[in-house]
Amino acid sequence: MAEITKKEFLDLLQEFSEKTLEPKFKKIDERFEKIDSRFEKIDSQFTEVNSRFGKIDERFDKVDSRFNEFQEDIIHQFHVISEDVISKVQLVAEGVATLNEKFDRRIDELEKKNEEQHKDILAAVKFSYAELDRRITTLEAEMENLKRRIDKIERRSVS
Repeated sequence: MAEITKKEFLDLLQEFSEKTLEPKFKKIDERFEKIDSRFEKIDSQFTEVNSRFGKIDERFDKVDSRFNEFQEDIIHQFHVISEDVISKVQLVAEGVATLNEKFDRRIDELEKKNEEQHKDILAAVKFSYAELDRRITTLEAEMENLKRRIDKIERRSVS
């Protein structure tokens, strides 16, 4: 076996590398460059998608903000309306209480007036009854007197 010198070995290695390895490495490098270019396109697409998502996030933030403002406005309006309704209900309740007091006073007045009129009617009936009783008693007395006189006259004519 012949011995190879270091220089020959390096030359052989160089030749092998240039003939065999370099074309393969060039092909691999070309493939990697194509893959790199594809990844660059994908990266740019992801960047664009991220940008779009960022814009969408901003829009959602604006919508959330507007929704929160709208919600706060609705709650505020509800409080305003409910306070107004409560105050109106209180006014109605006060009006009902006032009417109750007026009705109570009016009913008391009417009861007093009715009682007075009832007393007046009873007094008038009593007075009328007493007057009628006096007249009937007078008529009865006169009738009795007339009967006695008729009896006397009849007794005289019979005798």
